[in-house]
Amino acid sequence: MSRYLVTGCAGFIGSHLCEALLADGDEVVGLDAFTTFYPRPAKERNLRAVRADPRFSLCERDACDGLVDVAAQVDGVFHLAGQPGVRDSWGAGFESYLHANLLASHRVFEAAAERGARVVFASSSSVYGEAPGRPAAEDDLPRPISPYGVTKLACETLARAYAVERGLDVVCLRYFSVYGPRQRPDMAFARLVASLLGGPPFPLLGSGAQVRDFTYVGDIVAATVLAMSDAPGGAVYNVGGGTPASLADAMAVCERLTGRRLAARPCPPAPGDPLRTCADTRRIRAGLGWQPQTTLPEGLEAQIAWQAQGAQPLAAV
Repeated sequence: MSRYLVTGCAGFIGSHLCEALLADGDEVVGLDAFTTFYPRPAKERNLRAVRADPRFSLCERDACDGLVDVAAQVDGVFHLAGQPGVRDSWGAGFESYLHANLLASHRVFEAAAERGARVVFASSSSVYGEAPGRPAAEDDLPRPISPYGVTKLACETLARAYAVERGLDVVCLRYFSVYGPRQRPDMAFARLVASLLGGPPFPLLGSGAQVRDFTYVGDIVAATVLAMSDAPGGAVYNVGGGTPASLADAMAVCERLTGRRLAARPCPPAPGDPLRTCADTRRIRAGLGWQPQTTLPEGLEAQIAWQAQGAQPLAAV
């Protein structure tokens, strides 16, 4: 049995990760600042199952306030906390991304280096920017096109500096377009499903031709757990679903699964949103034996079922 710190434990991915670690017999210290990015009741629902487990403890704190005391109690750190989303990272909103992404990561890396604990850091496909005419590989030159992507790349660079100068044992995972139950209400699939279940029209940003390497949350969690136990220090891995699809394709799948016609509201494309993302996952498949298990229709069916239970308001943010 190990004891892990999960930052961002009340979030979409973090709550699933906490459940997986507890199911494996580990102890979990969950840390979350419960920011106002989306309503606290949704995050509290995410934690409902883990709060019932005596091996889970919650630390409500901003990671920027320092984590040396918390890190001293754990064997490893899963650093998932941060300010998500491309669209809000422009203009005045950038300051919160600097705080929640770069400064918070500095505090995590500082504390983990002092403790001698491994960090698995949740990075993003946004570090690549526009994908080339082939799947993006980890050795490709990162060219983020949003302030959000810039902060995630800066966090990776900071992790590398701590690894070289302070001996930090860190693994960086570049997540590609994560979806599934508990998806944040601001994300595309959450809004799409909410509309099909009787909510407001779906805000379609652009034409729907944008392509994403959609990755089911359960597959993301499996890769994240493997990275803690099996990855070599300093490794960087893409974590992608393996079957890129357009947003229009996903819309059609959701219509078929619900038997309903989607009402869409045309909107301009979001600045900083790439037209195409696609992950080359050969490194993680060969190195960790990981591969995605959930197809897009299977994953969307699970997300629709979760939202249909009333787990998320129909009037998505």
